Amino acid sequence: MKALADDLPADTIRFSWEMISVKLDADTSLPVLNSRNGSSIRAKVLIGCDGLNSVVADFLELKPKSMFLRCGVRGFTNYPNGHGFAPNFIRTKRGDTMIGRSPVDDKLVFWFASQRLSFEASKISRDPEVIRQVSLEFVKDYPSECIEMIENCDLTTLSFTRLRYRAPWDVLLGNFRRGNVIVAGDAMHVMGPFLGQGGSAALEDAVVLARCLAQKAKKLGAPKENVARQEIGEALDQFVKERRMRLFWLSLQTYLLGSLLDTSSTVRKVLILVVLLVLFRNPRHHREYDCGRL
Repeated sequence: MKALADDLPADTIRFSWEMISVKLDADTSLPVLNSRNGSSIRAKVLIGCDGLNSVVADFLELKPKSMFLRCGVRGFTNYPNGHGFAPNFIRTKRGDTMIGRSPVDDKLVFWFASQRLSFEASKISRDPEVIRQVSLEFVKDYPSECIEMIENCDLTTLSFTRLRYRAPWDVLLGNFRRGNVIVAGDAMHVMGPFLGQGGSAALEDAVVLARCLAQKAKKLGAPKENVARQEIGEALDQFVKERRMRLFWLSLQTYLLGSLLDTSSTVRKVLILVVLLVLFRNPRHHREYDCGRL
């Protein structure tokens, strides 16, 4: 990341610049970004990768996100002598709790734990030690390696949240572009952690969006900065077209898995399982997807 950043012109990256609103310039129809400190940026293209609470998504008037009846904790644990885990994403469910684990390298592990939201959990503070203790309570019936993973976690990496998602039908039908403004990543398709594909989907977005813009610039035979506004819009439309069905199926599968965990109705559980078996027979399909090359 630092190597890529060092290759950019000076002042390309601005830190601690909090965007609070977006509007279109009355004369040029180009986006203007407004900061909390009173400054603004006039952009030729705005790609909103500003996450769950996206200001750009609000500008595009995307439908509000929905909430699962679950809360989640995530964090990282470092193993100085190595963890010995296979390089796979593992999910385990016991009772009302699900825990997931994914090694980053041979010493660092990312993990999450989710449980049906209770009154006590809804009052959790931002104190990382409190979050850790609640997480340990979540996994008290799990094997010792899971308990130790949370006991030894890096407190500075812990976060607690109510799990949110963009409804699959909103992903299928939503308008993700307005002029030269578009969203990507969680701002476009936030989903539950049940498949472990949210971050991967965001990286796929980056590859496909870069390819769409580069192909349009190459076709015009002009430097990227000289690509006309209409061609940029066409490239953004192509990006949405290429990504929509992939994101719809990911969103639908995570929605069904989340609903399966949320519901206490046996009949509804059976219905959801039938739909999952019919639509997602190959349990590895979501991670075998190839978004293509740059």
